[in-house]
Amino acid sequence: MHDDRRLTEVRLDRFVRERIVPAVYPRSVRLTLDSWDVPGEPVPVTEALRQEFTPQEHGAAWGPPWSTKWLRLQGDVPDSWGTAPGTAVEILVDLGFSADLPGFQCEGTAWRPDGTVVKAISPRNQHVPLKLLGGGKSVDFYVEAAANPDLSQGWTFAATPYGDKATSGSEPKYRLGQIVIAELNRTVWELQQDIWTLSGLMHELPMDLPRRHEILRALERMLDILDPEDVPGTAAAGREALAAVLARPAYASAHQLLATGHAHIDSAWLWPVRETIRKCARTFSNVVALMDEHPGFVFSCSSAQQFAWIKESYPELFGRIREKVKTGQFVPVGGMWVEADSNMPGGEAMARQFLEGKSFFLAEFGIDCQEAWLPDTFGYSAALPQIVKAAGSQWFLTQKISWNQVNRMPHHTFNWEGIDGTRLFTHFPPVDSYSSELSGRELAHAERNYRDHGRGTISLLPFGYGDGGGGPTREMLAAARRTADLEGSPRVQTGTAGTFFARAQAEYESPPVWAGELYLELHRGTYTSQARTKLGNRRSEHLLREAELWCATAAVRAGYSYPAAELKRLWRLVLLQQFHDILPGSAIAWVHQDAERNYAAVGTALESIIADAAAAGLGAGERDFLLNAAPHERQGVPALAAAEPDRRGDPVSVTESQGGYVLDNGIIRAVVDANGLLASLRDYASGREAIAPGHSGNLLELHRDTPNEWDAWDIDAFYRRNVVQLTEARSVTLERGHRADGPAVVVVERMAGSSAVTQRILLEPGAPSLSICTAVDWQESQKLLKLGFALDVRADRSASETQFGHVFRPTHVNTSWEAAKFEICAHRWIHVAEPGYGVAVSNASSYGHDVTRNIREADGGTTTTVRVSLLRASRFPDPRADRGRHELTVTIRPGASIADAVEEGYRTNLAPRVVKGAKGLQPLFTVSNTALVIEAVKLAEDGSGDVIVRVYESLGERSVGQVKANFDVTRVQTVDLLEREVAAPGVVAGPGTAELSLRPFQLVTLRFAR
Repeated sequence: MHDDRRLTEVRLDRFVRERIVPAVYPRSVRLTLDSWDVPGEPVPVTEALRQEFTPQEHGAAWGPPWSTKWLRLQGDVPDSWGTAPGTAVEILVDLGFSADLPGFQCEGTAWRPDGTVVKAISPRNQHVPLKLLGGGKSVDFYVEAAANPDLSQGWTFAATPYGDKATSGSEPKYRLGQIVIAELNRTVWELQQDIWTLSGLMHELPMDLPRRHEILRALERMLDILDPEDVPGTAAAGREALAAVLARPAYASAHQLLATGHAHIDSAWLWPVRETIRKCARTFSNVVALMDEHPGFVFSCSSAQQFAWIKESYPELFGRIREKVKTGQFVPVGGMWVEADSNMPGGEAMARQFLEGKSFFLAEFGIDCQEAWLPDTFGYSAALPQIVKAAGSQWFLTQKISWNQVNRMPHHTFNWEGIDGTRLFTHFPPVDSYSSELSGRELAHAERNYRDHGRGTISLLPFGYGDGGGGPTREMLAAARRTADLEGSPRVQTGTAGTFFARAQAEYESPPVWAGELYLELHRGTYTSQARTKLGNRRSEHLLREAELWCATAAVRAGYSYPAAELKRLWRLVLLQQFHDILPGSAIAWVHQDAERNYAAVGTALESIIADAAAAGLGAGERDFLLNAAPHERQGVPALAAAEPDRRGDPVSVTESQGGYVLDNGIIRAVVDANGLLASLRDYASGREAIAPGHSGNLLELHRDTPNEWDAWDIDAFYRRNVVQLTEARSVTLERGHRADGPAVVVVERMAGSSAVTQRILLEPGAPSLSICTAVDWQESQKLLKLGFALDVRADRSASETQFGHVFRPTHVNTSWEAAKFEICAHRWIHVAEPGYGVAVSNASSYGHDVTRNIREADGGTTTTVRVSLLRASRFPDPRADRGRHELTVTIRPGASIADAVEEGYRTNLAPRVVKGAKGLQPLFTVSNTALVIEAVKLAEDGSGDVIVRVYESLGERSVGQVKANFDVTRVQTVDLLEREVAAPGVVAGPGTAELSLRPFQLVTLRFAR
C-alpha cells in the first residue's frame, strides 16, 4: 500500500480547523454592550452593579494593566434557537484572549443581576450556557473583566515593567473579540471531541502497530462522509464512522490513570494576592457549574487559605462549594494553609501549615486530609515525612522533581524516608504535569514514563488549567470518557486522590525507599532571591515564638488573657507569605512589596503582644530583666525564663596589628587584617586555627549571575567561573562603645561593583562566636554576592539545619547527584567538621549556601570553604529585585560541635530582649538534656488553657531526658500537631513530667493539662 499517511493527517487538521470548529456554533448574533471602568482597585459586585454603565463599542481596545472593566451584556435569543434536538444556546465572550496560553492574561467572571456568580470566562472556556442565566429568551448579565497583563511573554524571561503597578503604564493591553449569543450544535461538538481523542492517540502509537493505521483509516472515512458545506447535517454520520475504533477496549495490561480534576492556582506569582482571590472565585465557580452537569466529576483542591478567601469574599459561592464537598465531588486535599515552600520555613512554621490547614478543613467540612499535596514546590525537605505523619496524614504527592536538570528519579511511587526514619508513601505523577488536558500525548507519556511497571499498575493524573485558566473543562471530561477503555491508551478513570493512594498502596506491598531530601536540581536561586522577604520570614517566625511563649507564661503565672485569635491571624498571615513563589523570591515586585508591608505589620503587632505579656508577667518596676526565649541559658538566665542578666565575661582586648586588629575575649581570638579580611580565628578550648593557611574568612565574592532561564529562580553552575574577590577595603577602623565591658567592633568599608558595603565585625564579652553584619546599598544587576570562610577542616560532609534537625550532604562530587547540589539550603546554621573539631556558621536571614573543598599543595591539608549567599539581582519577574539597602548578619564559631551550632542558631536569631519589671518569671518548663530542644510553647487550640510544648531531638543521636512542668498539672499527654491524643514511642508521661527517650531527630508534642 502506498504511504499516504501524512496526506490524510494534514487533510484532517485543515478540515477540523476550517470546517468543524466553525460548525460547533453555526450561527450567532451580537449582544448589546455597556460598561463601567473601575477607577482603582477591584470592587465587590454589589458596588459595581450600582454604577452607571455607558454604551461600549464592540472590538474596542480596553484594559490598562491591572485594571478592571465591568461589562453589561444584553440581548434576545432568536425564537428558533436551541429548540432543535442536540442544540443549546450559549453566550460566547472573547475578552481579547490569546490562544497560546490557557491563563496568564485577561480573565472574566460572569455575574447574574442579583449579584451571584455564574462561572469564569477564560481563554479556553469562553462559553456561558443560557440555562445558567435563567434559561429565558432574554439575556442580561454582567462580566467582570480583569486586564491582567501577560508577564510570561512566551517565557523569554525578559525584564518587564508590568509586575509593579507603579511602572505598568496606562495603555490598553487588550481588544474585545466576539461577544455573541450563539447556538451550540452538540453533535458537532461531540464529533470534535471524538476526533481530538483519536487523533491524539494515533500520533502517539508506533508506526508498525496496526492500531495506528486503523484509526487513521477510520478518520479518513469520516472525512469522506462529512459534507464540508453541511457539517451539522452530516456530523452524526461522521460519528458513526468513528464508533467502531472508539469502542475497541484497552489492552488487559494497560496502565491505569486515576484522573482527578485540579487547578493549580499560585497564591501569588505573576499577579498579586488580590488577583489570586478573584482567580480562585473564577475557577471554583467553573468547577461547581461543571459538577452540576457531570455528577461523576471530582475536583481536588488544596490550600485552606484559598477556601478562606472564598468564604470571606464570595459567601454564596462558598455555600455551593460546601454542598459539593458533602457530595464528594469538591475534595479538599493537602491539609496545608498554602502550598508552601518546604525548604525555608522553620520547623514550627511548617507544623503550623498543617495545623492551620487541617483544622480549617475539619471545622468547615469535617474533612481530615490524608495526603500532603505539593505539586509545584521547589524541592522537599528531608524533615517533611515526619511532619506530615505528625499531622495525622499518611501520603505525599509532588510533581516538581520531574524538572530535575541532571538526574532522573528512579521511582514514581515509593516510600520516602525522612531524617528521623519516618517513612511516607509518596507518588509523583509520571504525566509530569499537574495541569493536564488529557491529551493523547500526555496519556501516552504517563504510561511510557512510569518507572514502576511490573510492580505498580496505577498512577495519578491531575487535570485542569491552573493560574487563571479556569480549571477542568467539559472537553477534558469528554476525553476522560473516551479513554476509559480505549485500545492503545491507558485506562482513564476519574476519582479522588485518596482513592488513588489507597489503591496504589494496596497493590505495592514493598515499595522502594528514597532516603533524605527530594532535592530539586533547579531553582537553586530561590534560597537567596528577594532578601527582604526572607528576612521578614525569619524575623516573624522568631517573634511568633517569643509572643506565644511569653503569652503562655503570663497566662499561667499571672492570669493574662491569652490572645489566641490575634496570634492565629498573625500566624496565618506569615504562613501565606511562605507560599512557594513568595518566600522563594520568584514573584513580581507587587507581591514582594505586599510581603514586606505584611511583615512590618506582623512585627509591629507581635512586639505589642510581647510587651503586653511581659508587663503582665513581670509587673510594674524599674529592674532590668532579660526575656530569654531561647532553649538554652543566656547571660545566666535559664532557658524560657525571665531574670536579671549576669553580664559575666572578660572584657574584649583589642590590639593593632599591621594595619588591622586583634580581638580577644578569652574564649576566641580573631585577627582582622588591613583589608578587613579574617586572617585568623582561634578558640582557646581547642587551640586550633580555624582559617586555612594562605586563605581568609569574611571574603566577599561578586559573581556574574546570568542563568539560562528562570532568572529569579535559577543559579546555574557556570556562575562560579566569573568572580571578583573583594579583597581591598576602603577603610578599616575600630569602634568602641562607652562601656569598657562592651563589644569591640571593627568597621570595614569596601565596594562591591557599584554597591557600597559596610561590615561591622563584632566580638562580645563572653561570646564564643564572631559576628559579622554586612550592610549593603545594593545597586547591581545580574550579580550574586557571597560571603566565604576558608576553613582548615577536612570535612567530607556538611550539616545544614532543617526543620526539627539537620541534613548531611557530601562535600565531594563523586556522582552526578552530589555535583548537582552545588547550592544548598540551610536554616540558621551550617556546620563542617572532622573528628574532634568543627566550625559553625550561622545567619539571621540567609538560606543559600555552598560548601567546597580543596587539597593544599603546600602542606597536603584540606581547605573546606563555606559560603553564604547574601544577595542576588535578577531581572525577571522583578527587574529591580533586591535593589536598595540590606543588613545581613552572619556569625562564625570555631571549635563548635553540632550542639554548639544549634545554640548559635538561636543566639543569632533571638536578640536579647531586656525589659523593665518588678519580678522575674520562672520557666514553664525545664529540660534535663540540652539535646532535647523546645521549639514552641503555647496554649492549646481548644481554649482549655492547657499548655502545649513541642520538643525535638536536635543532635541526631538517641537522647534521653525529662521535660518537667513548673506549674500544677493534672495530666500529661502526647498529641499530634492538631493536638489530638496519640501514642508516641519513647515517651512516658508522669505527674507533671514527661520522660523522653527519643530517636535521632524525633519530634514530640506534649499537652500539659492545668
